[in-house]
Amino acid sequence: MRSMNTTRIADLRQTVGWTQERLATESGVGLRTIQRLEAGNEASLETLSLVADALRVPVSELFTKIDDADFGTRVEALDSRATDQQTARDRATSASTWLYVGIGLVLTMLSFTMGSYGLVLFLAYWTGGLLILIALRRLILESRLDARYPLSRSRRQLREQRRAPSTRMPANVEPVS
Repeated sequence: MRSMNTTRIADLRQTVGWTQERLATESGVGLRTIQRLEAGNEASLETLSLVADALRVPVSELFTKIDDADFGTRVEALDSRATDQQTARDRATSASTWLYVGIGLVLTMLSFTMGSYGLVLFLAYWTGGLLILIALRRLILESRLDARYPLSRSRRQLREQRRAPSTRMPANVEPVS
């Protein structure tokens, strides 16, 4: 891979108020790798993806300029694959929800014809079934979706990311480099 030319990694890192050490920790790459990236040295698309994910930006936003047309094409393709994988993952997760709701509606209608047993069926499905659905998603579905769509995140992971305490520094505080 050729030199990446002009990167924005240091600017993006400083915008969120992180040190190089913090970015290395959050992205799961070594401190020396972060230092090399900020100096404009080479890196794999996997490493760039980890750094971009930690900074919550597409890989293409790590750069102000990419001179190598082939590398630029691969970066765009990676961003596109990440978007496509997230869409496919969300569709699979939604399908499991709609399956649960569909079965629940059928059982609800059936429960009206069963007298007092119908109430038990109704309550058991909508409460116990929901707990089972959540468990199956976390234990089975998410791990399979992680393997099939490695560039995507579960809804829970995305929620946790959004809920994480803000890492932005107040405007009057200079970030540490």
